[in-house]
Amino acid sequence: MIIAIDASRNRSGGAIAHLIGILNHAKPEKFNITKIHVWSYKKMSTVLPERSWLEVHTPAALEKGILHQIIWQRFKFNKELKLFKCDILLNTDAGTFGVFIPCVTMSRDMLSYEPKEMNRYSRTFSWIRLWLLRYVQNRSFRRANGVVFLTNYASTVIQKDCGLLKNYIIIPHGVHEMFRGIAITKKDLYISHKYVIRCLYVSNVLPYKHQWNVIRAISILKNKGYNIELHLVGVGDSRYQILIDNEISISDSANHFVKQYPFVANKDLLPHLKNCDIFIFASSCENMPVTLVEAMAAGLPIACSNRGPMPEVLKNGGVFFDPENPTEIACQVEKIITDTELRFSLKQKSYRIANSYSWKRSSDETFHFLMSTYQKTLIK
Repeated sequence: MIIAIDASRNRSGGAIAHLIGILNHAKPEKFNITKIHVWSYKKMSTVLPERSWLEVHTPAALEKGILHQIIWQRFKFNKELKLFKCDILLNTDAGTFGVFIPCVTMSRDMLSYEPKEMNRYSRTFSWIRLWLLRYVQNRSFRRANGVVFLTNYASTVIQKDCGLLKNYIIIPHGVHEMFRGIAITKKDLYISHKYVIRCLYVSNVLPYKHQWNVIRAISILKNKGYNIELHLVGVGDSRYQILIDNEISISDSANHFVKQYPFVANKDLLPHLKNCDIFIFASSCENMPVTLVEAMAAGLPIACSNRGPMPEVLKNGGVFFDPENPTEIACQVEKIITDTELRFSLKQKSYRIANSYSWKRSSDETFHFLMSTYQKTLIK
């Protein structure tokens, strides 16, 4: 069997990490796969593993704008797949305009399926783009021979919109081994005016990430006398940064407790995780939150949003809050600070839960699903 993978739209960190993860841990011989062809843009091709069974293609159209990419995907890609005698295609993004059959399509985006979250972009081009994206994704899901969801939450919400699918599977992301246990043995925090309690939130800046509410929450704890800091990683390069800057001007005008850092690569995220005491995740819209799973694998106590798939992913390994309620965020973070037994329990639980998220599992289940889906098409 010859597998094709369309990674032409893999521009986000999570999508890139996913493809690297499943290819690094792929065992094609287990599934009678003789060759895997990947189509991607040049920058991504440089980070993919080198394997005898892997061939990477970088069409010139993928270095151009979105219109050129869509034209290539719709009118030229099919010919290339037939040229290399591919048996089945894995679309790693549902926003595809490809027409090759049989195919398996992955679900990554939740924003276009959450009306409340979409409305944060009302009266903007982004809202129109999200509406169109939902139409394209639903079309992709319905015509695919199989669909991969990252969480049960995503599967339930999306199928309510696009209709029930006959052949689908839940395969969560894995987590890189370099994160596992790096903070589990960290010296436990204690209440002291000399000790700075470091809270960490890793995320880009978007309307549903709510960094401003976290800043307000930490200011509440600061005013109660806690020696506390908030470290925000992944900020500074978004038009929504103004929401963070406005809150800082109100809650931390002297720049005492909010520390900001730009986006960093995975290896550069390790020191931030090692040095923090509490991990905060305040997003209200996710398909599967990668940075949350990385913090779980690190062994950190976590205060987390109660929206979307977060309770499904974190389970009983954290405390939960309404991400739009700064007082509630502050209450849950304070609970972790003051309850030593709870803090230790959360660290252990989240670490154990994260063990179920592995790239080996994700890779095996993905290629097994591709094989079984292809066999079903032969029977038909």
